[in-house]
Amino acid sequence: MGGAATSFGMLVAARACQGVFGAFMAPSALSLLTTTFSGSKDRGRAFGVFGAIAGAGGAIGLLLGGVLTEYLSWRWCLYVNLVFAAIAVTGGAILLGRHPRSGHPRLDIPGAVFVSSGMFCIVYGFSNAATRSWHTRSTWGFLIAGVLLLAIFAWWESRTREPLLPLRIVLDRNRGGAYLSILIAGSGMFGIFLFITYYLQQTLGFTPVATGLAFLPMIALVMTSSNLSNIVLMPRIGPKPLVTTGMLLSAGGMAWLTRIGVHSSYAADILPPLLVNGFALGMVIAPSINTGTYGVDPADAGVASASVNTGQQLGGSIGTSLLNTVAASASAAYLAAHLSARTLVGGKPSFSLVRVAQVHGYTTAFWWASAIFCFGAVVAAVLFRWGPLAIQGQPVAAESVSAEAQGSPEPGAVPG
Repeated sequence: MGGAATSFGMLVAARACQGVFGAFMAPSALSLLTTTFSGSKDRGRAFGVFGAIAGAGGAIGLLLGGVLTEYLSWRWCLYVNLVFAAIAVTGGAILLGRHPRSGHPRLDIPGAVFVSSGMFCIVYGFSNAATRSWHTRSTWGFLIAGVLLLAIFAWWESRTREPLLPLRIVLDRNRGGAYLSILIAGSGMFGIFLFITYYLQQTLGFTPVATGLAFLPMIALVMTSSNLSNIVLMPRIGPKPLVTTGMLLSAGGMAWLTRIGVHSSYAADILPPLLVNGFALGMVIAPSINTGTYGVDPADAGVASASVNTGQQLGGSIGTSLLNTVAASASAAYLAAHLSARTLVGGKPSFSLVRVAQVHGYTTAFWWASAIFCFGAVVAAVLFRWGPLAIQGQPVAAESVSAEAQGSPEPGAVPG
């Protein structure tokens, strides 16, 4: 429907439908992964693959979208989903078995209204600042309303009998740290994709296809780091040092990107910080997804999975709206400060001044993204527990292996 849209309203309605049904699909897929792979070794591999896909999917979409837009039409960026859907439906029908219902839970309608309205107000408030500035009442009105609605949501969840998001899920330090890390990483990660795409195409003159190809090295590092983190490192050291280090590396990578200028080159000035960010994001996303769904009861797997997906999507929405607002404000302020008789051509700012102002906006957004990742490092260092993951009441896997190596368990002992 979006590809065949004949008006902007029809396109927005189609995209809204994609959001609704995507919200059905993504948590179901992740919760299925959670309940299928329970062993620590298999789980590490499964979540390594999932984390690699989650981290690299956006960049792969940029490449595919660039090819389709350049050689066919923007409409094929939407039509191509029919191909993916056909593959998924066929695979699901063949491979997925029927699962028995576990009770008859009721939808927490007030909770859904509170949290959805709160998230909408926050994202809209940041977006509104880009068009009507930070000083308008509407911007701060929406932001304050969003915070209040989310506070009411938290209060309601502690009172209702069947909450949309049971507080026991998010109040666990490891899971709470994982959800916040996913949200923060999503906020900064979309800043990379958005402004590097703008810079490569509008400043350096890359085609859409060349822009997509420029992200491929970053994708490779995300996939490599995701699997290395989840399969090799997580069982040994746990999520705390991985996510904290990944956040700090991403902060450094974003700060490195602030050195770009109008005449910078891809190989010298863009590729190295992209590689740093790709490796760093793999250390953040895959371990956080694994941790956010670890140790929950099968009945709570859907809620934990939905929390992971919501954090990533909300982070992307907030990051895009906030950083776009920051970049637009910085560019406008730069233009206003440097306008003079020499920089006006036909009563308008010269093309060279506009390009410099745009790059100034991008670098300002990169500084903000760097600060976001620094904040994420603090959150990860404070909230995550030290050591490998362990379900409450059970020993850590490494300790269990050590105990088994010393001999057989005593009569009546229960293996970990």
